Amino acid sequence: MKEFFSHIRGAVVSTLVLAFVCCGLYPLIVFGISQTLFPDKANGSLIVDPNGRVRGSKLLGQGFADPKYFHPRPSAAGNGYDATSSGGTNLGPTSQKLNDAIKERIAIYRAENGLSESEAVPADAVTASGSGLDPHISLRNAELQTARVAKARGLSEEKVRDLVQSYIDPRDFGVFGDPGVNVLQLNRALDQAR
Repeated sequence: MKEFFSHIRGAVVSTLVLAFVCCGLYPLIVFGISQTLFPDKANGSLIVDPNGRVRGSKLLGQGFADPKYFHPRPSAAGNGYDATSSGGTNLGPTSQKLNDAIKERIAIYRAENGLSESEAVPADAVTASGSGLDPHISLRNAELQTARVAKARGLSEEKVRDLVQSYIDPRDFGVFGDPGVNVLQLNRALDQAR
């Protein structure tokens, strides 16, 4: 019996030590390193206006429907851009519901941006990302929306194109992925442009 309680005591002490290290010490060390080396990223890459109000995150998309704004990718997250319900539609390429939704989005995109029936529409303009929260659109998508945004704001297309160019995020490490435009940052810059 004495040996049994010795094993129990050893197990309890090991559990408490591991709980302290894994649930207390390790998270504090990681928190301290992240706050010291890259506090912006560790705190959610928040976008804060001059008045100190949080307007969003560089990492999460937001819905914009007004013609004076660049429109993001469609979202399947909750009721759209709901970070608590992140996820895709789980509809596959043989899904009639997905095909119908894409056809409808293509027609709307062409009408909004004054495109002809034969003009190709970028895939990211009519399909949701896996998370439904992707903050970026492709360069082609941004180019096709430029004329609409410039007209709605009374700005020259050249000025809007210059803004798009200044908000391009390059490929990761210069090789992974495609360059994209962060919609929230670009739209905030448009609101400040004169």
